[in-house]
Parts: sequence; structure tokens; C-alpha cells
Amino acid sequence: MVLALLLALNLADAVPARWPSADPKTLDLLAETPINVLLLERAPAGTAFSEAAAVRGISVLAVVRPGADVAEAVRQAAAAKLAGVMLEGAFSASAWDAARSAGLAVVELPPRHELRLNPAAAVTGVADGVWPGIRAQAKAAATGGPWIETNTGFLRYLRANTTAAVWIGNVPPANTVIPVTSYLAAIADAAVVGARWIVALDEDFSRRLLAREAAALKDWARIGALLRFFEEHKKWRRWRPYGQLAVVQGTDGGTILSGGILDMLVTRHLPVRPVPAPKLTAEALAEARWVVNVDPEALSPEQKEVLRNFTRAGGTLLNAPPGWKLPAPQPGQITLSDKELAQIDEIWRGVNSMIGRTNMGVRLFNVAGMISSLLASPDGKQVVLQLVNYTSYPVESVTAHFLGKFTRARLLAPGEPPRELELYPVEGGTGCDIPQVSAVAALVLE
Repeated sequence: MVLALLLALNLADAVPARWPSADPKTLDLLAETPINVLLLERAPAGTAFSEAAAVRGISVLAVVRPGADVAEAVRQAAAAKLAGVMLEGAFSASAWDAARSAGLAVVELPPRHELRLNPAAAVTGVADGVWPGIRAQAKAAATGGPWIETNTGFLRYLRANTTAAVWIGNVPPANTVIPVTSYLAAIADAAVVGARWIVALDEDFSRRLLAREAAALKDWARIGALLRFFEEHKKWRRWRPYGQLAVVQGTDGGTILSGGILDMLVTRHLPVRPVPAPKLTAEALAEARWVVNVDPEALSPEQKEVLRNFTRAGGTLLNAPPGWKLPAPQPGQITLSDKELAQIDEIWRGVNSMIGRTNMGVRLFNVAGMISSLLASPDGKQVVLQLVNYTSYPVESVTAHFLGKFTRARLLAPGEPPRELELYPVEGGTGCDIPQVSAVAALVLE
């Protein structure tokens, strides 16, 4: 019970990973990583693993999947002195109750179409997601750039809805050789918006890592370095989206699917702030100059009045076409269909016409194959631009033009010392040139 309570209190700082072995000797592999929560596919027979993990400050959870006897799985977890269980998949309400009644910590990770926002939960999230990267098929995004598979739009919206820690449990594609750069992209895809990807290695990587093969250990060190990087800068999770474009969305329909309007804006590197319809207030739009209202018919009279006041004060509002609405996601669906993408494209054309080439916080150049996140500190004195490179090679000579005047710029990257970069004036703000982005880079402005 004590372990469960401690876990529940510290889930905001949990760094979770699916672990391929219950051998206590494998815990040595975690020594240079910040991973502190391990997920086992089943509870071990004894207590040796959980006790050895506890000495290292690591909590262990058993994964329970649909079809299992939840009460028995929880009993086995308690017998092995695990901290709790993670119910991954679609479960009945009685199964959830059975897990909670045992006194262990319970993490709920449903499929995306069954996502529920529980205000009392320490963790919220989903079991499924796209595997981040550049889509292999020859298909262009609505923005004209390469098609980036990403969960960031969905995770941004989910983060705007909850104060809980947000986890996503997507796993590597089966029967595929996964390069380490792809794992780095999966970590950063979630981390730059303040969420957590549950680290999951493919079978071949797991086998080689447990055998301590040199190449696997080298790749594992890069994964650990990137996880440490985000932990060293975990304060960024509390920073607010910085920019002048807001997107108002409800919690139903295609909002929770990848490939929607938020992803389209993100892949064009537009600083965007998701505003959940239930949280639409004048304060939520205080820094916005443009608002995209994805589902006007879902707003209450009071919320519609907020938008009317926004336009009266000089703001620009783009409403989705009358009667426009994406259907509710189907079981197993995590991305928009081609038909639904065509519907989104209608809104995209309106957004493109509305904003043109306006700088809404930052304009980026030479960033094909990347996604960005722009955040501001609570006191407004610092701004951080995070860049995720989804390609398999370093990108050089990235240029950023920021709104506003800044006097100092520091470039941060995993495993590298901070670098001071030169700033120069540009129209409406401050420019900076970033020499190279390998997997992830962060530019901190003051």
C-alpha cells in the first residue's frame, strides 16, 4: 500500500519503460537512464525483481490486457510486491473497479477511441498512437512538405485538457528494423509537448541489449541521454504555448485522432495553442490574435459570446463551415481517413488564407522533416523553441525569426555543452541561426 501511494504521488515525474526481463541483473542497464517505472508483461513469480528495483528507486507495474482475469492479475502483482498494474486496452467498468479495490496503484491506458478524462487520475493517456517519422509512401502533407507521422497534435490537445501526467503507449512496428534515430523521435514526439512515450524496444533490440552487445549498448546510451535531457529541463512541461494562434476544439469527433488540424498547423511550424471548448474563456484567448473554431455548433451561448467579444476587440476568427463535423473515431482508429483529411483540408485552406506569411511567434526556415514546439516561461521572460528531427540525418543551417526583442540565445542538445548563439534584428523581432539539429535541439531565448 505504501509503494502504491508513493507511486501515485510521483507519477508526474515518472519515466516509464516496457521492460523485457524480470531478471534483477538487467536493472544494471538502467543505471545511466532516468527511467524509474518499469512495465512487465506479467508479474514475476517472486519478489526478487521488485525488491532489487526498489533499492534503485524504481517502481514496477504489471501490464494487464483485455481477456485477463483482472482480480487474479492484481493478486499476483501484490504477491510479487509490485507497486501496481497498468490496464492497457478496453476494459469494462467492473474490471477497473476490481483493479482499484486491491489497494495498488492503477494506471489506465485505454485505446484512443475510449479515451476518458478522469480529473482524479494521476496519469491519463492512450495505449495506441502512430509511430513517429517520415511516412515512406510518396504523399505530401497539406502544407506541401513531407508527410510526418506524429502524435503531437493529439497530445497537445490532451495536455490542454488535464493536469495529469500524459502517457502514450505506442510500440515499434512489428517485423521492422528500427534505427535508434526512430526511437529518439518517438521519445521527443511526446516530450516536446510535455507528455511521456512509454519506452518500448523491438524484440531484436531487446535481445541484443540484454546480451550487452556493443552496438545495442551504444544505442541504449543515446536513448538514455535523450531521456535525461528532457528530465534536466522538465520545468518546460509547466510552460505555456507561446504564439498568437489558438484552436478551439471539443473533446469528441476527430479531435482525438492524429492527422487533424493541429497536426497540420504543427507541421507548418505555426505556434499554436489548443483551447478545449469547455475551457474557452477570455483569459484563454488573452494572447491570441487569430482563432480557429473547429466545431462552432458544440459551443454554449456563453462560449460563443467569448468569441464575439474576441472579434469585437480586433481578433480574427475562422469558423469551420456550417454543419461540418468529423465523425466519432471507430475502434482501432488513430488517424483520420482520407475522406476526413479532405474535410480538414477545407479548414486548412481557410487558415492558410487567414494567416498568410504572418509571424505568429516564430517563423522557421530549412526545417523540412522536423516539428517544433514554442513555449514561454510563466513569467514571460524566457522562450524555448524545441526542434525534433524525424529524418535519419542531421539538418544544418536552420533559421528562426522570433516576434519580440531578445538579448540572449543558448542552444541546448543532448550530450552537448550549451552554446551561445548570435542574435540579430529582423522585421518585427529577433533572428537566430542554428548551425545543426541532430535528433533534438532547444533554443532558449531571454
